[in-house]
Amino acid sequence: MAEVEYLKTGAVRKLPRESKFYCLGVVNKIISKRDRNGKTYWELSIMDEEGALEGKIWGNAQWWDRRVEPQQSIDPLTWELTTDLAGHSIGLLGQVVEFRGQSQYNFNAVFYVDQERYKPHSFVQRSPFEEEDMEKDFRGMIETCTSPIKDFLNFVFKGEFWECFKVWPAAVSHHHAYVSGLLEHTLGVARLACSMAEASSHSGYEVNRDIVIGGALLHDIGKLDSYKLSPAPEMTVEGTVIDHIVLGYNRLARLFEEYNLDQRYASALGHIVVSHHGSKEFGSPVVPATPEAMIVSAADELDFKLYCWRDAVDQIDDGKEISEWSYSAQRRFWKWE
Repeated sequence: MAEVEYLKTGAVRKLPRESKFYCLGVVNKIISKRDRNGKTYWELSIMDEEGALEGKIWGNAQWWDRRVEPQQSIDPLTWELTTDLAGHSIGLLGQVVEFRGQSQYNFNAVFYVDQERYKPHSFVQRSPFEEEDMEKDFRGMIETCTSPIKDFLNFVFKGEFWECFKVWPAAVSHHHAYVSGLLEHTLGVARLACSMAEASSHSGYEVNRDIVIGGALLHDIGKLDSYKLSPAPEMTVEGTVIDHIVLGYNRLARLFEEYNLDQRYASALGHIVVSHHGSKEFGSPVVPATPEAMIVSAADELDFKLYCWRDAVDQIDDGKEISEWSYSAQRRFWKWE
């Protein structure tokens, strides 16, 4: 792709409709589908350091192998990598189009590039916050707790578990879907939850701050089993068919037993993990039934929505105030200043 000028995903998202562009990145999702006429097309998401871009590759798109000179045409219906492109670097020629009042991206040409020259891991987006600073804040949060919660959290967040946790994504789309996204999101939830716990205590409600912090830091540990980096975020089979809430409680139950945590504390923390999505409609088997669980659930939802706001307003054209529709948050956002 050295012979063409390619744009980062952030620049592509600001292009006006009908614009054409080249971009280059790592595939984090490709799904084969059929249109009403039975013709194959693909939904594809490509990632670079600035974020992800989702679009469609229609049946009339051109596919090229640029590892050879001159480049060779690829038949996507017989090429062995077509449905297994996740984790591979590719180039795209795309166009911004309008669909139902929204900008949509059509990829009219796909270029398979040299994977050594364009290393997939070099395109993977990372948290905008320094990992070292987040780890310091995370450890500081634990240090504000008292035993046995403090000791249990130090028991959990160590060794190989911590090495994975601090780089893991929080999702493959929607929010914090990048390296160290899980750590960033967990810290965001814990900070919000601490503030809510303090405010609730001042309002006369009995809130156990240690349980709030413990629950906030542990609420998404099932995502270690639900996602993987290869090198872009992907969902595992277990994450797809079981989900991170159940996986998280199963992992936590093993840790409770290994540490021999008092049953009352274990139940309070476990309840936060299984209820943190707030309702059965959103995947929690039970709804929050304690002040601590209600606080963590509210903090989790707020951090998610704040992320969606930031992501949406970052894409607003200069001079405009209202974002395009956010399917993740089911609303438009307002950048009022």
